[in-house]
Amino acid sequence: MLKHLSVQNYALIDKLEVDLSEGLTIITGETGAGKSILLGALGLIAGSRADTQALQDKTKKCIIEAAFNIKEYALKSFFKENELDYEAITTIRREINPEGKSRAFINDTPVTLNQLKELGERLIDIHSQHQTLSLNGTDFQLSVVDAFAKNEKALEEYQSDYTAYKALEKELNNLIERESQAKKELDYFQFQFNELEDAQLKTGEQTGMEQELETLNNAEDIKSNLSKAAFGLNGGEQNLLSSLNEIRTMLNAMAKFKPEIAELSGRINSTYIEIKDITNELETLEQDIVYDPKQIELLNDKLDAIYRLQQKHQVKTIEELVAIKNDLSNKLLDFSSLETAIEKAKAGIEKLNKTLLAQAKTISENRKKVIPKIEKEIASLLASLSMPNAQLQVSQNALETFTWSGIDKINFLFSANKGSDFKELNKVASGGELSRLMLSIKSLIAQLTALPTIIFDEIDTGVSGDVADKVGIIMNQMAHKMQVITITHLPQIASKGGSHLFVYKEDKNNKTYSNIKKLSADERVQEIAKMLSTGTPTAAAISNAKELLKN
Repeated sequence: MLKHLSVQNYALIDKLEVDLSEGLTIITGETGAGKSILLGALGLIAGSRADTQALQDKTKKCIIEAAFNIKEYALKSFFKENELDYEAITTIRREINPEGKSRAFINDTPVTLNQLKELGERLIDIHSQHQTLSLNGTDFQLSVVDAFAKNEKALEEYQSDYTAYKALEKELNNLIERESQAKKELDYFQFQFNELEDAQLKTGEQTGMEQELETLNNAEDIKSNLSKAAFGLNGGEQNLLSSLNEIRTMLNAMAKFKPEIAELSGRINSTYIEIKDITNELETLEQDIVYDPKQIELLNDKLDAIYRLQQKHQVKTIEELVAIKNDLSNKLLDFSSLETAIEKAKAGIEKLNKTLLAQAKTISENRKKVIPKIEKEIASLLASLSMPNAQLQVSQNALETFTWSGIDKINFLFSANKGSDFKELNKVASGGELSRLMLSIKSLIAQLTALPTIIFDEIDTGVSGDVADKVGIIMNQMAHKMQVITITHLPQIASKGGSHLFVYKEDKNNKTYSNIKKLSADERVQEIAKMLSTGTPTAAAISNAKELLKN
């Protein structure tokens, strides 16, 4: 429950401190005094977006702080999941600086707006006049039925799988789009790959083939010159080797007479052996070189293919062509993997589809079971609010596709009078009827949830007299299970509260400020008497106020 609220520099509020009690707390005050400003401040505590226009003094920051007793509520898991310090009396603070930057704190630890909102939704339900209109909304109507059906856990599981389902659907669509684009390029990639594959490219072979072709094209000249060289070294009667052999023999005979001659003899001998070896290699090379027109044609064809591919792909080496071929191979494999991924995604969607359908059917059955109970209890509450013939009909229709909430369309239909047709709320219910219907729904939901605090902002719109008294009774009954705070203009409701806060305006330093105070018993009599009168409270109004406070 909300124990304490502190507001600084917000709208018409300069500085305000208020303690709140258990049970039913009434807030009254003249129109424009600032009652709804308090709701705005509490809205910021509950995670509403900040607006610098709300700052009273544009040079100072706005600070709103609220203390909640959360001891009786299962909120420790929230604090643990968000790595926050758990305190039985938890303090939430919101700050807005003049530049518009907003900061939020839970027990002095900075938190995100989403974290603040998540906790706020578990602590406080602010029911404004605008929310009464939301009674017409399908989301709200579904939430009412689900609260009765206790679908919270089932919906969490369903919505987790639904999120995965939608993500997989999106992934499948992306894969199909990529496959469609790949199909347009597939034939071209395959042709290019086949062309490179057929070329049977080998790293480093181009230089060797070019050299071999050059040799074959000049085979006759090469053989002729090699033959002449070998003949010059070892051909005919007078050749280099025979001359060297004679010299080697002479020096070898003289070597014993002088060491220098022996050294030269050795060198000549080495030269003779080397030239003889060269001669053998020349003869072997000459024999190995054979003019081969077929090999020339083969090499020309293969090199022409390589040159053409290099020109086509704007590269200069076989290594680059091999890299291009490998890249094309990967693209073709990617296409194959796309097909596999698509099949996998389809299988996943089909599996999730079956899971979601089973979950959605369970949720639908839970809703179907509680609808008669909702209709009966709402009719009973409306009867207690002087609408004896009013009835709510909850229509449940199946949808063809999954939605975030399942496969149901829930629609509230209303009939205020006996014999009247059931119609949609916005077409048949008046403001007062909507207010009573919303109060009835909130009253029933309060019995099903562990929400600590609910705040009503003039939910009594359109009612008066005896009906207002009954509205106050229902609020008082709700307050036995939770903290109820209500802003009202009706004395019948104001008299039902356990405590009474009065919002008023005062002028200071040529400025108007809103403030709040807790009324004493005597002040409360005077305030309710004012609400019963049109001017200064009469004795009869005071007497009537005292009578109302006794009930």
